[in-house]
Amino acid sequence: MRITFKLFAMLSDHLPQEVDGARREGNAIALEVAEGTTVQQVIDRFNLPHKLVHLVLVDGAYVAPADRGTRVLKEGEALAIWPPIAGG
Repeated sequence: MRITFKLFAMLSDHLPQEVDGARREGNAIALEVAEGTTVQQVIDRFNLPHKLVHLVLVDGAYVAPADRGTRVLKEGEALAIWPPIAGG
């Protein structure tokens, strides 16, 4: 099944130019994942540093750290991840 995977700020460096034959477009890529794939499995697949995986959204809905291992992705969903951001 296909999802959209988006990485923001410094995390976008972890997104390759091409995955599963799909070309990267900016900070997003269409990603093929198996049925039953969880949010955490995608995070692990791209070796994202735990301390930089701060805000995780699926179709705009927040996924708490405790739920990332059980939140199963569905066809067509968008998984977006932001690192911690400080501002003034």
